[in-house]
Amino acid sequence: MTDRFRIDSHKLMYHPERVAKWLRGEDIYPIYVEISPSGACNHRCTYCALDYMGYQHRFLDTEVLKKRLTEMGRLGIKSVMYAGEGEPFLHKDIASIINHTKASGIDVAITSNGVLFTEKLIKAAMASITWIKISINGATKETYAKMHRTDEGDLKRVVDNMTAAVRIREAEGLDTAIGMQLILLPENVHEVLPLARMARDIGVDYLVIKPYSQHLKSITTQYEGVKYDDFYHLSEELKELSTDTFSAIFRINTMKKLADEERGYSRCLALPFWSYIDSGAGLWGCSAYLSDERFLFGNLMENTFEELWKGEKRRNTMEFVRNELDASECRVNCRMDSINRFLRDQLDPPGHVNFI
Repeated sequence: MTDRFRIDSHKLMYHPERVAKWLRGEDIYPIYVEISPSGACNHRCTYCALDYMGYQHRFLDTEVLKKRLTEMGRLGIKSVMYAGEGEPFLHKDIASIINHTKASGIDVAITSNGVLFTEKLIKAAMASITWIKISINGATKETYAKMHRTDEGDLKRVVDNMTAAVRIREAEGLDTAIGMQLILLPENVHEVLPLARMARDIGVDYLVIKPYSQHLKSITTQYEGVKYDDFYHLSEELKELSTDTFSAIFRINTMKKLADEERGYSRCLALPFWSYIDSGAGLWGCSAYLSDERFLFGNLMENTFEELWKGEKRRNTMEFVRNELDASECRVNCRMDSINRFLRDQLDPPGHVNFI
């Protein structure tokens, strides 16, 4: 089974109308928005990129968020991923929020540590979820607890929850994609293959092995500069564990880009296509610059999404990004890197493009 969800790539090419409007210089609404319903988290992972946010005990207001989601669906936003600086399932109304998002015409994704994805929540919300990806960074309780800095019993809780999710999906005929993800680090590299076997046996659709990427503001620096050359052999070994129903996806393309000296673009082009909402309802242009006021468009408790997206603060941000922000100083392998490379080629195509 191949990487049928293009996890080690991007999917912007499947939105030609939005890209065409952008190429004509028109203002567009994003395709994808990441939302953090909770600032709190029940884990303290050693690799956490947003540790500098402080795991604040704050939660998005449910009714205001639902109003904004209805508006976002009307504006043409296609997808929302609930993740962010905290654990999304800590929000007491998360099932209702997920269902409202889907009812607003927006596809729903979740990135979670999975401890709270209990059978009750699965039955209440999974029918509205396009995909859920569980962060699980060890195959043994000892390594898992060390990486997630949590109780050893959490690994069994996650495995039990994933097993229940697969069982309920099959029983109810749902098409939710269920996946797991491991950030490859020296402490867990020896458990990649056992974790892949575990994921396959549970019946999830895929396990993603991805590299660590140092966040610009993260307090954590112990993994900065980690090299992946010695781990490339895992790519072939994982292929042998893939089946017709299970993919072990080793993000080797992303790993190799860590060693690139040149990004191939000097300006970030991707920001019109996505945005980020923090757990305090702040609307941001880029998650790599959370807490940098130059990237804050305003607060959704005070204004609608449309007002902020068309507002002066966003216009100022976009002008700064177009004319001043040096992309070489941005986070290496940021989420929009592949999209930036794609958009660069749209603006500066190679010769003979009509010879398809």
